[in-house]
Amino acid sequence: MGYLLLAGAIAAEVAGTTAMKYSEGFSRLVPSLLTALAYLLSFALLAQTLKLLAVGTAYAIWAGVGTAAIATIGVAFMGEGMTPTKAAGVALIIIGVVVLNLGGAH
Repeated sequence: MGYLLLAGAIAAEVAGTTAMKYSEGFSRLVPSLLTALAYLLSFALLAQTLKLLAVGTAYAIWAGVGTAAIATIGVAFMGEGMTPTKAAGVALIIIGVVVLNLGGAH
């Protein structure tokens, strides 16, 4: 159940960050409201996750997977470039999350 809550927190954080891009510096109302609501949901779900999982592991996965997802969305849908350095960084994030889970993070 902890990882399901964490997945929801990550999805909400990714949605909030994506909406923030479209808020144009919080100058557009609807994307700005979506950003705030998504981050509120993300933090609420993360707080529930922390009842079940270790804080270091949960936060590292939340931040790492969210960062990798946003980088991927930026490249796939927002016209951002993918450099070898950016690809290596995303790969290292993914490897870090895997190592955390294999290393007794449960």
